[in-house]
Amino acid sequence: MNKLVLIVMISFLGFSAQAQTKKNKNLKYTTEVNGNCEQCKKRIEKAAYSVPGVKTASWDISSHQLSVILNEEKSSPLDLNKAVAKAGHDTKDVKAETADYDNLHTCCKYVRE
Repeated sequence: MNKLVLIVMISFLGFSAQAQTKKNKNLKYTTEVNGNCEQCKKRIEKAAYSVPGVKTASWDISSHQLSVILNEEKSSPLDLNKAVAKAGHDTKDVKAETADYDNLHTCCKYVRE
């Protein structure tokens, strides 16, 4: 009986600790995204804006840096990386599927690592 009470208390404390984690409504997040041209820029930014909670998105062609402001209550940086990868562009954390990369226009095919 004491073990049951202990397990219930530990579970309750665990849920309480999770509920207290405050998510950032204006997270400034930057990640590297592979691409080459203005067409890539449009595709990457469109993919970023498709993620719920993305307020701004800007990809710099020369530095390959995608900068966003994201509401973490609606989605996470991982969600953003997955959406960009689904559009065919490798990010620092998530690689695009080969089929998605193969769908890119010829000028947009960057050198994959």
